[in-house]
Amino acid sequence: MKAKATSLRSGISLAENATLRYIIFIALYFSQGIPEGITLFVIPAWMAMNGKSAVEIASYSAIVLIPTSMKILLAPMIEKYTYLPMGRRRPWLLFGQFGILCSVVSLSFIHNPLNNISIITTVVLFVHIFVMFQDIATDSLAIDIVPLEQQGKTNSFMWGAKTVGTSASFFFGSWLTNNYGFSDAVLLMSIPVLLIIFIPLLTRERKGEKLHPWSKGETSAATALISVDSWGKLFKSFKQVVMLRNVLLLLTTGFLLMAAIHFMRTMLPIFTIQELSWTNVYYSKIYSTSNLLGGIVGMIVGAFVIQRFGVIRLMQGSLILIVILAITMTMIPTLWSDTTFVCTYIALLCTFFTLTNIGILALAMQLCWKRISALQFTLCMTIYNLGLAAGAAFLGTMRVHFSWQVLFAVFAMMMIFVMIILMQIKTKKHSERIDQLEQQYLAVVQKEASLLTQ
Repeated sequence: MKAKATSLRSGISLAENATLRYIIFIALYFSQGIPEGITLFVIPAWMAMNGKSAVEIASYSAIVLIPTSMKILLAPMIEKYTYLPMGRRRPWLLFGQFGILCSVVSLSFIHNPLNNISIITTVVLFVHIFVMFQDIATDSLAIDIVPLEQQGKTNSFMWGAKTVGTSASFFFGSWLTNNYGFSDAVLLMSIPVLLIIFIPLLTRERKGEKLHPWSKGETSAATALISVDSWGKLFKSFKQVVMLRNVLLLLTTGFLLMAAIHFMRTMLPIFTIQELSWTNVYYSKIYSTSNLLGGIVGMIVGAFVIQRFGVIRLMQGSLILIVILAITMTMIPTLWSDTTFVCTYIALLCTFFTLTNIGILALAMQLCWKRISALQFTLCMTIYNLGLAAGAAFLGTMRVHFSWQVLFAVFAMMMIFVMIILMQIKTKKHSERIDQLEQQYLAVVQKEASLLTQ
């Protein structure tokens, strides 16, 4: 009986249990999708429905994404400082989730929100700051404990879950806003965030670690091995990996891809509500349903395609189809009056956006050096998020001077540039170079250890 009990306790560990890993990463990314659904989709659509201009909406979208572009300032702190007996990433993950909950609840207490967009923007900035903590911790945890051959599948589940969470948040958030008001809607949407906190709260990273600060346990040997023990080694390793050719190409690809995606995401509610006379509820219904289907397809198709054909081919195929859709919208504007066609366009676009997001995340993880995974992956996400902010701001500038047709054409051109750069990335050569850097790092550590023993 004692041996059996020990075995059961050992099973509550992410490093040793693949099924548990999939469950917790799905839950964490679903949870992350809820505040993003509210802040990036519900609020802009609600603003458009209440007559706010394209410039106001684009400005809000650009400003609230600024904190996500500053993740690189937090990553070194998360990499260097943590409470290892509870895991390398888990303490920061819990901190981020608790902060998200508190800031989302605070959003519901804003008085007369439609006339206080500046206050809403400020609170949403704090929402995204705490999302950064959770995001960095979750992604680096996946890199640390998920075997390389399972990372593609894990990314598919993660991004699919986030898409489902965002879609559900967008649909129910819009419906609740229209029926119960902005404040009550946001407060109700915070309930699932509260419930999901308990999942990482009751799960260990590795066997033998503490579940809570007052619990029994100790630092895992595997965690201690991959930890960086000085600022000098951290930043030296970071500089070495960032200067690699494939990492530079990845950063450029991610920036352009995210700029194009958020250019279109910001444009869609304005285009459909103000140009096609849709309501925000109808738009949210179509977009959230499409995003939900895209998330499901991403989890299933993305995992299969990555394992069979690789990340690069998944992204290339999706980008080609996105360009075809954009060119169709550019060349045949008479189709805009066909609601079925526009709904189909949105559905397909959401699906391919999900697949490209899965691809770019999987590629970033694949090119990471595990020893500094939080910092390197955060750099990728920071550049990607800069792209999101740039895409929203670019739309605000372009819409003042150009027609909808031109905007669809610009979107297509951005995606073509992404395809061209993506073709230059060589993952196999990069893995060989990472192995060389790891050997060099270990050689330095061994040399230092031998000097101390003399």
